[in-house]
Amino acid sequence: MTKYDFDRVIDRHGTDALKVDAVQGIWGRNDLLPLWVADMDFATPPFVLEELRARLQHEVLGYTVRTPRWESAIVAWQKGRYDWNIQKDWLNFVPGIVPGIAFAISCFTQPGDTILIQPPVYHPYIHVPQNLGRTLRENTLKLVDGQYQIDFSHFEKDVKGCKLFLLCHPHNPGGRVWRSDELLKIAEICHREGVIVISDEIHADLTLPPYHHVPFAKLSREAAECSVTLMSPSKAFNMAGLTSSYSIISNPDLREKFHRYLENSELNLGHLFAFNSVAAAYSHGTEWLDQILAYVQGNIDYVESFLKTYTPLIGMIRPQASYLIFLDGRKLNLSQSELNRFFVEDAHLALNDGAMFGKEGAGFMRLNVASSRKVIEEAMRRLKMAYDNYFLKL
Repeated sequence: MTKYDFDRVIDRHGTDALKVDAVQGIWGRNDLLPLWVADMDFATPPFVLEELRARLQHEVLGYTVRTPRWESAIVAWQKGRYDWNIQKDWLNFVPGIVPGIAFAISCFTQPGDTILIQPPVYHPYIHVPQNLGRTLRENTLKLVDGQYQIDFSHFEKDVKGCKLFLLCHPHNPGGRVWRSDELLKIAEICHREGVIVISDEIHADLTLPPYHHVPFAKLSREAAECSVTLMSPSKAFNMAGLTSSYSIISNPDLREKFHRYLENSELNLGHLFAFNSVAAAYSHGTEWLDQILAYVQGNIDYVESFLKTYTPLIGMIRPQASYLIFLDGRKLNLSQSELNRFFVEDAHLALNDGAMFGKEGAGFMRLNVASSRKVIEEAMRRLKMAYDNYFLKL
């Protein structure tokens, strides 16, 4: 029995929500259904909101310290969810995953150093290293039987001479959950080549059954020695606005260097809600998370069935993790600008342009299905109408 109501439609207009209130500024119109930014339209869990409300009962909003409760909750969550035994001193606060990636790049590399990525991939992997004056090298993912695969025939060559490898685990935008054998191969190669792996695992908690997330650093001695893990409850518990993330580093040398880097600029101090919100999510969130995953899985099933039935030339990569669907519009034979125009002008949908994830994303659009079924049904109705009209014009 579902304890929480995910069918309720919540109006987010006027709350400074990026997903909703930025539509006019980006697309120049307000008649688009916004299914782009990777947060959820469901209410943030009540146990998180209650924790924040309780803190606001106190009249002083002063500086905040890192609490043992935050550390204990993370340790317990990693053990309970992933059977990963971590230690409290492996942890440090970072104000968001993307800032954490930027800090790691600045900490472990110098301008001009080479960083490996695997496009199509979450777009900050592209622009953050470039903005910091680093050189990008690509190990392009292959789309095989509807899922992205790592091209290991080129990976070992591509990683040579790199300082860092940015691992999107699970993958965004494809939703791929990397298998243990794939991760072990990455660890063996990167450890041998002296390459540090920054494992972005923000979507780990959104892994959909029957798939299972395995933390990269847990897999082997080599993986633990060469990696920095970045995690957060922000995606899974819909609290991205709190920008509360953390690093896990078991290698003492990497840990000391990264912690010193954060401490030197006071980047790890946290904020008023940084620690208690994470503790609340991880201490009380198992049932809520299991139910949200089931609801999202239902939305994914609905979209997949709808596309096959009503818009057969628009396919999708079925995500193994997350609420993000990479729609495949290549069979429409449209240029990327025409594909964007189709979704905006004809379907009245605000989605992510697949090309923002690299040139390999051309022909794709990213759809966020973390909304009530009623909203997703409306999105598919609009898509079908645009699709039908498109063929009437031919």
